[in-house]
Amino acid sequence: MSNPFWERPLEELNRDEWEQLCDGCARCCLIQLEDEESQEIITTSVACQYLERESCSCSVYLERRKLVPECWQVTVENISQLHWMPMTCAYRLRAEGRPLPDWHPLISGDPNSVHEAGISVKHLATLESELPQDAELEDYSL
Repeated sequence: MSNPFWERPLEELNRDEWEQLCDGCARCCLIQLEDEESQEIITTSVACQYLERESCSCSVYLERRKLVPECWQVTVENISQLHWMPMTCAYRLRAEGRPLPDWHPLISGDPNSVHEAGISVKHLATLESELPQDAELEDYSL
């Protein structure tokens, strides 16, 4: 019996397997700020306007890069450079040779396990479009 696809090296995954590796937490949809002096990354609780909070999915997934140029497309080639990705991110974990956690939907068999484990932004995120006009993103840092 062969190992599950998510245990193979990332470069061996096909497109469908790559997409399934995403745990659906939407933490990468939270706006991040970089301190110009220290280069420290500050994650906010503000999410892209296209985040569907209930499902933690992108409502414009196929067009996201065109509509939101700063949205990253995670690839085998760039994952090791995306140091701001959450420590729980399945792409990051696998790129670092670490296993998926028990709450990951591929392990649990339940797409809601990421929400039940409190990993997703489902109950945390405020959409950009919901912010008051005079809001400062720094005020929403986590």
